Amino acid sequence: MSSSKGWFNLESTTSIVPENQMFEGDSAFKFLNLSRTQRLYGFGGCLAIGFVLSLLASILLFLGQLSMFALLYTIGTIISLVGTGFLIGFFKQLKLMFKPVRVVATIVFIGSIGLVFVGAFVIGSEVLCIVFVIIEYLAYTWYTLSYIPYARTAVLKMVGMS
Repeated sequence: MSSSKGWFNLESTTSIVPENQMFEGDSAFKFLNLSRTQRLYGFGGCLAIGFVLSLLASILLFLGQLSMFALLYTIGTIISLVGTGFLIGFFKQLKLMFKPVRVVATIVFIGSIGLVFVGAFVIGSEVLCIVFVIIEYLAYTWYTLSYIPYARTAVLKMVGMS
């Protein structure tokens, strides 16, 4: 029997994932002594709330309420990111975000969040807000792909850039 562990070290030789295997480290909610299931619920809840706020914001954008769009959309994005604190912790997430392989995507992602505000409050352009949101999604997708082995290479080959 091989002693190697599976992808993300989630598989053990007994096929049972230890309670702390996925959630090791400095979770921002460690002081609450949450179980793995409770932490997954926290993550899922933040993700769902963030999605709903972003969806509501998009509806408001098409109704012409640009400032409410920017506010709700940004809050939704931040709540979704807070959910990772339930899984791996904020400090570990920040360390991972600024690793050399992800730093460009991270900076573009964070910058585009700020540019949504600039587009809404400074320039007052719905079109620019939509462009910045698209850039944000692309940056976040590129950032996420960096966690999956060979995913970026596969995407580049699929679009003919490699």
